Formats: sequence, C-alpha cells, structure tokens
Amino acid sequence: MRAITLALTSLALVGATAATAQTTAPAAGAPAAPAATAAPMLTPGSKIYDPQGAEIATVDSVSGANVVVSTGTNKLTIPASSFGPGANGPVIAATREQLDAAAAQATAASAAALEQRLVAGTDVHGSGGMVVGKVKSRDDSGVLVTTPKGDVRVPLTSLTADATGLAIGMTAAEFDAAVAAAKS
Repeated sequence: MRAITLALTSLALVGATAATAQTTAPAAGAPAAPAATAAPMLTPGSKIYDPQGAEIATVDSVSGANVVVSTGTNKLTIPASSFGPGANGPVIAATREQLDAAAAQATAASAAALEQRLVAGTDVHGSGGMVVGKVKSRDDSGVLVTTPKGDVRVPLTSLTADATGLAIGMTAAEFDAAVAAAKS
C-alpha cells in the first residue's frame, strides 16, 4: 500500500449536529440550540464510517492535524477536520469506493509528475532540501544520478516529484554514505 496525501476539502463534515443545524434564530425565550458535538476521537485502530454507517476505513496513525487511514487497499492522509461524529464512530462524507478512487487519481497524478521530471540535468534533493546530485540518465530499472563522489543508480521507487524537482527520502549525508557504500 502506498500512502497518498489528499486534500479532501470537498468532503464535508457529516454528523447529526451538522445535518440538523438551525438556519433561523430561536424564538425569544426558547432554549439555545445545543453546542456542536465534540470532534470524534481519532486514534489508531478507530473504524471510520460513511454517512450511511458503513465501515470504510481504519485509522493507521494521527500526526497533528492529519489522519492516515487505510481502506484495506490504499492509505490516505486526510485532515482531521474532515471527520465528524457519527452513531458508530468517526464519519467522513465519502464511501470506500470514493476514497480508493481519489487515491488512484492521486497516484496517477504523482506518477505523471515524476515522469515529467525524470530528465537529464534535473536536480535530486535530499530530505533536508539540499541537492544531492543530478539525473544523468534513466531506464526502466532506475535512474543514474551523478554526484561529486561518482555516479550511482537509484531505483525509480526511491524518487518522488516535489516543487523543486526530484526528491529522495534521505538526507544529503545519508545519500553520500549510500554512494560511498555502493562504490566500495
């Protein structure tokens, strides 16, 4: 499974409070509308439900304002604010099929962005942002990255496209150590 970060801003909160929110002010002397229901508990292992109450995912992890959920097919990172309280537990305004379709679309877009950047001369950045080398060539098995310490072949799966070009999931120091190890 591949973790996919999605901006699911089109998914609205679903919950009894949101669905029945008053659109007019209460009559004089009438009790105030109840306060919004507290945010649902999102902890690893929590089941996630769709608006109809079907279980669609499980929380893998929570990091700040982001929740990683698994549909069983895909992992997606979703803003915690996209979840609302439901009768069975946390609810999101999507079905499992919609989440999986969004993950497939994001995977395809990511692959296309990576393919566009896999050209000779493109900078490869380490996780700290420093340039660790440049693409020298590529083939179906990997990418040849040229560095001051020599050329090294890296698998295509180790690279991602980012705003600056290409990124590899290691720092410049880790990359240099890997290059040195490959040369010995």
